[in-house]
Amino acid sequence: MSPFVFDTGGLIALERSRFRALTLFKTARVDQVPIIVPSVCVAEWWRGRTDVREKLLEAVIVEHTDDALVRLTGEALAATPRAACIDALVMATAARHGAVVFTSDVEDLIALQRFFPAVRVLGV
Repeated sequence: MSPFVFDTGGLIALERSRFRALTLFKTARVDQVPIIVPSVCVAEWWRGRTDVREKLLEAVIVEHTDDALVRLTGEALAATPRAACIDALVMATAARHGAVVFTSDVEDLIALQRFFPAVRVLGV
């Protein structure tokens, strides 16, 4: 099973105990499938400490950006002019890991699939 990349919407869905998000999360944990969250998504999601947020962060791999990732993100933005930087970064992270993206912004991320054709996008 491929790793998962959760964006901000994926984290919010988990925090709110949305059925699909919880099912995917629990299955990934049982099957020991990595769940990766770009650090910028954590920053966008985090609005103060709660027990739920702390537990979620303990269960995922928070990936920080590096030079290669930000350059790939910039190239995706150049190829997809209307894309948002955070969406391009999420897709670049998924491409790096051969991961599937779990998001509430399906349409925005699908627009980036022209640059990242191997990345699958699943909706919350």
